[in-house]
Amino acid sequence: MIVLAIFAELLERLKIFIIGPAFPLRGGPAEFNQNLCMELIKAGHDAQIISYSLQYPNFLFPGSSQYETSGQAPLGIKIHTLINTINPLNWFNVARFIKKEKPHFILFRYWLPFFGPCLGTIARLVKSKTTVLALTDNVIPHEKRIGDKQFTNYFIKGCHGFIAMSQSVLKDIDLFAGKTNKAYSPHPMYETYGLPVTKEEACKTLQLDSNKKYILFFGLIRHYKGLDLLIEAFGKSKVSQDVHLLIAGEFYESKENYLQLIASSSKKEQIILHDKFIPNDLVKHYFCASSLVAQTYRNATNSGVTMVGYYYNKPMLVTNVGGLKEIVPDGKCGFLVNTDTNEIASKLTSYFNGDFENQFSENVKIEKVKYEWITFIGNLIELYRKSSKY
Repeated sequence: MIVLAIFAELLERLKIFIIGPAFPLRGGPAEFNQNLCMELIKAGHDAQIISYSLQYPNFLFPGSSQYETSGQAPLGIKIHTLINTINPLNWFNVARFIKKEKPHFILFRYWLPFFGPCLGTIARLVKSKTTVLALTDNVIPHEKRIGDKQFTNYFIKGCHGFIAMSQSVLKDIDLFAGKTNKAYSPHPMYETYGLPVTKEEACKTLQLDSNKKYILFFGLIRHYKGLDLLIEAFGKSKVSQDVHLLIAGEFYESKENYLQLIASSSKKEQIILHDKFIPNDLVKHYFCASSLVAQTYRNATNSGVTMVGYYYNKPMLVTNVGGLKEIVPDGKCGFLVNTDTNEIASKLTSYFNGDFENQFSENVKIEKVKYEWITFIGNLIELYRKSSKY
């Protein structure tokens, strides 16, 4: 079926609006949207992005900035900076713009109930004129708040079809929409952070010792991502003094507890903390400097970090939760563990005291073929054709 959908793409040029963050907004969703837009253009479609003029009010945003401060706007992509999430009058203006442009379908990027009223209203205003699809990262948020269910229900009821990058999210949609048009397609690889560099070059850029081995924890730091579990497990592990834990990311919550954990760790001298948002031009250096990418999440749906790891051929240690367990074969491309610090410590010890890195890296090179963009686009177009009948 995917092959047929891809062939059909060559016969019909579709006009597609991706609705979600894009440059100069920063973060994983923005990077994904830009990648998807570019790949759709490469496939012959007229793809554009409708982004946010105001994504979050500053008092609701936990990080230092919502904006990318390095790099340039992606070339070859048309970005319409239109949506104000807290201004209902703006939502009607955006809907008028969409109806005037007459896209074959629009694809909402949805990961937080906060967006439910805004995106749900736009969806309802345009759904009689175009097919409305949603790429759902989460429908049940990691951190629950009052109104989550109502906001998400309002959004989902405005859509014709859904695509998700983990089976767990696809199942969660049933809680709101029942049996409807749905598609599963794994998270494709990010390719926009640059070609791999040698470990020596990466370590030189980051001012790290290239003779050491590094476990990388990468990305925004929140409780559900389990950095505390990794710090504790690293302290319990029996790895040599040449193995270091490299933490690279901005805290989206108080960092005092983490600093105390590091200070009390028996391996505190082997823990390196780069507590800042990592700009795009440095991402490849963190991955290329590392021997293992660790995601000790308490819960997860899917993760762009895993896909960056795949692109740079890095073995991974991930917890047995959500979409993570679907994409890292245990004992082949890395280790699958429970959220137990003793088990995590044991696997870290096995990995660095055994001969797994080269073997797992070669397996990753084979496994990552599954995560090419052409597969995701084929599934998306097939979902559109199915959903447009309604």
